[in-house]
Amino acid sequence: MRFTPLKIADIILIEPEVFQDARGLFLESYHKELFSAAGIPAEFVQDNLSVSRKGVLRGLHYQIRQPQGKLVRVLFGEIYDVAVDLRRDSPAFGQWVGMTLSAEKKDQLWIPPGFAHGVYVLSDQAEILYKVTDYYAPQWERTLIWNDPMLAIDWPKLSDQPPVLSEKDALGRLLSEAETYDGLSEK
Repeated sequence: MRFTPLKIADIILIEPEVFQDARGLFLESYHKELFSAAGIPAEFVQDNLSVSRKGVLRGLHYQIRQPQGKLVRVLFGEIYDVAVDLRRDSPAFGQWVGMTLSAEKKDQLWIPPGFAHGVYVLSDQAEILYKVTDYYAPQWERTLIWNDPMLAIDWPKLSDQPPVLSEKDALGRLLSEAETYDGLSEK
């Protein structure tokens, strides 16, 4: 596996070694020792599967308590994946990283606790599997608005139509009004 820190170094792109032959393919999607050596000593407690159609934007979600680290990969299709640093003591506070993940590339993205996370579906449909480091706690879930001008996220344009949002996501807060984290950068 290759581990590459991105613009915000705590976010890591993971590219597996793929062994392919006439029968199909094999890859390791998780290896605790390799992940720990790459600076991802996470203990995962829950796997989540999300299936969405083209143009759906989910996020930007986070839990203000029980913050979740996420290991995100696409099983089918292609997405644009975004993480926003909400750790007030981080030099990257309020900055974002975005990249395309796909089933074809078989890459993964590690997003540590302290980030809001969102995905935008680029293919006709996408299946996204993500492992998390803490349990889902709806009472602590918060949402940043996807188009906050202060963040200026460069979402890909699929058409002149706005993204398809849930009611919760359409009512997300601006970063200037949102609850954020203190002290998570030290962990």
